[in-house]
Amino acid sequence: MRKKPAARRICAVCGRDFPAREVVGAALVHPPILQRMQAEKPEVGPESFICRDDLARHRAAHVRDILESERGELTSLEREVVESLQRHEMLASDPDSEAEQRWSFGERVADRIASFGGSWPFIFLFAAFAATWIALNSLGGRWAPLDPFPYILLNLLLSCLAAVQAPVIMMSQNRQAAKDRMAAALDYEVNLKSELSIAELHTKLDRLQARLGAGEADIRTGDGAPPAAAERQERELVDA
Repeated sequence: MRKKPAARRICAVCGRDFPAREVVGAALVHPPILQRMQAEKPEVGPESFICRDDLARHRAAHVRDILESERGELTSLEREVVESLQRHEMLASDPDSEAEQRWSFGERVADRIASFGGSWPFIFLFAAFAATWIALNSLGGRWAPLDPFPYILLNLLLSCLAAVQAPVIMMSQNRQAAKDRMAAALDYEVNLKSELSIAELHTKLDRLQARLGAGEADIRTGDGAPPAAAERQERELVDA
């Protein structure tokens, strides 16, 4: 038995030919988005078909207009969110791995030094070193002490250590602050995209509920579409 060729449709926006499963009926598109399409292509009508790429492009433009009307000029983060909606991309990522790819070797060394300098092992080692230094230079004996009381050389070493340690710790703090800002920006992008996606999902559910209600009324009056056609329209409505 010869296999029946798959049905194909022409997108009314770009004019390209697509399999039927890759297009959506214009009657199922959200009205504001359909109006944008008709402004670009006046020949788009309720009986037309729209490919998913053009639908995603006009949906992203619609979302951009909504954000601009509410927030004014969009930031780079907000534009990235709109573009991810159009490309159907994931925004969630690990800020630690993102940070590791950006920092230099010196910044990583500063983190290690600051981490060790703010730990109990450093305190114990420094206390042991100071106690040993003071003991060796206070007991006296056959040799003259290198740094007798009041231990001026030890004070000089401590001052040099503090002078070097302070900027290293500040470098580590600056890097941590940058990592926190990066994490906050990622959280904002994910939250904004989630908010937009949830709002779009609510719109689809409202339209699906309205269409189901209208279909039930048609069935009661005997004017409804066949079950298979109705099921296909519901799937297209969800995809739109």
